[in-house]
Amino acid sequence: MPKRALVVGLGIAGMSAAIGLRQAGWQPVIVERAPERRRGGYFVGLMPEGRQAAADLGIRDHLHTRNPPGGGKAWSLTRRGNLEPGLGFLHQPGNPAAVVRGDIEAALWEGIHGDGTSEPIAVRFATKPVEIDDTGTGARVLLEDTGTGAWHRESFDLVVGADGMRSSVRRMVFGPHEDHMTGWNAIICAFQLKEQVPSFKEADSIISARAGRGAWVFGFADRPPTALLTYRTEDVEGEFAGSTIERLRAAFSDMDDPVVRHALNSLEETPDFLFDSVHQVKMPRWSRGKVVLVGDAAWCLNLYSGMGATFALRGGAELGRELRERPGDLDAALTAWESRLRPSVVRHQHLARVKKQLFVPSNRPAEAVRSVVVRLACALRERQLAKPRAAEERAA
Repeated sequence: MPKRALVVGLGIAGMSAAIGLRQAGWQPVIVERAPERRRGGYFVGLMPEGRQAAADLGIRDHLHTRNPPGGGKAWSLTRRGNLEPGLGFLHQPGNPAAVVRGDIEAALWEGIHGDGTSEPIAVRFATKPVEIDDTGTGARVLLEDTGTGAWHRESFDLVVGADGMRSSVRRMVFGPHEDHMTGWNAIICAFQLKEQVPSFKEADSIISARAGRGAWVFGFADRPPTALLTYRTEDVEGEFAGSTIERLRAAFSDMDDPVVRHALNSLEETPDFLFDSVHQVKMPRWSRGKVVLVGDAAWCLNLYSGMGATFALRGGAELGRELRERPGDLDAALTAWESRLRPSVVRHQHLARVKKQLFVPSNRPAEAVRSVVVRLACALRERQLAKPRAAEERAA
């Protein structure tokens, strides 16, 4: 009989882990507390490691990418309201693939249904774990049907917590959130725009970054842009009192530029958006007994890192690989899996602190330094792009 695994969470990390488990010969079951699958979502730049993980999981052909030619044009709005060439997310080394979160989840959804050579993975919506009892030889899990309120117990050989930054699995097995979540004194709001900022081309990306606040618009080749509003605050809890749109209007009250105006006006008509505080998750170990955490539940890199989806995919692919290589020794497989991933995770958690200054400078001097760095990077990129153009002209 194949070993059974309970995967908690139908996001990128959860579906990736489930496919990796199936590749290792396990029988995964996914439970999701929501009544149906999410769609859409905010901008994601998928890095080479993430694209390789997608290939390893067998979903690369299902993944629709939306890169404008050459990464598209990016513009920076200065404090004086002038437009300058900017450095967009897609212009960084590695040529990130432009997608929205829902594109990756749609590809993974195709993957968990199998390709005719593998069994579909069972998914139970409106279901959540209430209690996890590690018996030493397995895990007894009390599950609740959130629609009917009915409870029942099932046994599994492994429980995978892939239920996000505020993971219920982590809380039940590893302790309260405050033991593992670090505060960053910042708020993010990400959402889909119905249309591009007026006077800009559809695939343009636009950045307006000031001391303590940042507004980003991410352009795509074949769909309307997404927006990110982010700001620093010393009272994170207070930001969740009252109206979200009023909080954002107050935070950006002295940034009356086209990007901010368009984003705030669009948000009032947007039914689905992410508004949350920024954190990282740091843990001494990602597994305990028959329970392992993956994705944001284990190592949340946060949105500033730009690596969350990449590592969610990679975590699942690597988990499957280690289980295949050590089929009879779960502890050894989980130890090897963590040893392989942790150095990169820690490095990108540190880099996220630097990237935060690009998204939302901490003060006016940091804003000025950011502007200089972006101008230099744009000039360097332009010189690099000019070399092949010059070579083509000489050849002609």
